[in-house]
Amino acid sequence: MPPGEASLNDASPAAAFGPDYYRTVYRHYERQNPPYKKAFYREIILKHSGSSPARLLDVGCAFGGWLADMPESWDRFGIDVSSYAVQQAAETHPQLHVAAATLDNNPFPGPFDVITSFDVVEHIENLENVAARIARLLKPGGLFVFVVPTYDGPFGPLVHLLDRDPTHIHKTNRHFWLDWAARHFDIQEWLGAFRILPPIGPYIHWPTRALRSLSPAILVVARTRPGGAGG
Repeated sequence: MPPGEASLNDASPAAAFGPDYYRTVYRHYERQNPPYKKAFYREIILKHSGSSPARLLDVGCAFGGWLADMPESWDRFGIDVSSYAVQQAAETHPQLHVAAATLDNNPFPGPFDVITSFDVVEHIENLENVAARIARLLKPGGLFVFVVPTYDGPFGPLVHLLDRDPTHIHKTNRHFWLDWAARHFDIQEWLGAFRILPPIGPYIHWPTRALRSLSPAILVVARTRPGGAGG
């Protein structure tokens, strides 16, 4: 999810996402994931999926904080390449089903109603494999929701300057991500997000439709196409 959940990386060893990664790259993890930000993710998913109990897989679940905020009636699963983060998630949120895994060795079978991936897919080299595996895990009409940073527009140079994560592979523009999503899914909605961590004071997370072409991050809501099969 938020930056810390960008810990699923099929191309990097799990050791790269141990305690040192979180202490250095995302040392303000809790500040960057305030309750109102997690509530926004929850509401956008419920808006498109409905409130009925569902099966949800969070790809790159890290410490499981956002996943634990989803309705208790849902079956909530999470995978992350960081065994360090997954161990903490299991201890803190025993009601969740979590595993140290990637999409390539995911132990949780589909179909899922919803798959989320917040600040994660930019870390994974083979995006065609990501899309194919997610499509197979979702039921027909299932929801795929992802967030990625964007490096274009007037804030692009600033995003590059502030990006201290050496595991980011795809430092690219919003059109790249929208084209990628549209090749494999039907896009339902996409929004921009301004995310600011000031030296002091609360973290700012501001979703926007009006300024989505300028924002330093985007959220995309997509569905599998009719005839798709999970499993």
